[in-house]
Amino acid sequence: MRKVFQAELHQVGEELIQIATLVQQALKSSKVAFLEADVQVAEEVISNDARIDFLQNDLDERSIDILALQSPVASDLRMIVGALRMSASLERMGDLARHLSQLARMRFPEPVLPEALSDHFAAMFDLDLQLIERVILVLEDRDMTVADEIYSLKSELNQKHQRVFDMLADPNWDSSVPTAVDVTLASRYLERIGDHCVSVARKVSYLVTGDWAPVSDAHPTGHGHIGSDTGE
Repeated sequence: MRKVFQAELHQVGEELIQIATLVQQALKSSKVAFLEADVQVAEEVISNDARIDFLQNDLDERSIDILALQSPVASDLRMIVGALRMSASLERMGDLARHLSQLARMRFPEPVLPEALSDHFAAMFDLDLQLIERVILVLEDRDMTVADEIYSLKSELNQKHQRVFDMLADPNWDSSVPTAVDVTLASRYLERIGDHCVSVARKVSYLVTGDWAPVSDAHPTGHGHIGSDTGE
């Protein structure tokens, strides 16, 4: 029975990595859809999000079955509870990639962004892609030095998110109100993807150490909501 239990726990871990990899693919494609006004790629991201949702539901059902049937204790219990919460963060990241593609589809054939902001948002996408790459590594290896890289990258993403508001408040901003709304939403979506990456890293740290240190104390970034487990 113990071997079966350990095999089930291993399967949960593998499914988390599978979901994270699908999220990585969704984010890569949403970058193309968003920055290049590629509606075909946008449609693919939107339709493929159902696969992420399905896998999250499957993982959650598997985890609840383990809790009900195996009565895990200590580190095994942390693994199951952590997996339930990490799957939720990963699913939200997939939703946010879908939202970015929906913006691209809504504004097609026009681009979402003014040309002057294209490079800035490309850099934000790249930071998120670096973050999800490290999330996958953390899930695979539980290497907390990689988690530290996640916190550092998120701090950089926060700065770029704040810079968007500075640009919108600039007296030289001359784009329309709908464009300003799109820019604000897109920046928020990208920043929230980073928040969810931090949330996953914190939960892996909890699995490894058993300690649950508030991220605002252990990894200050100047943003009180970083790593929040609620909201989008």
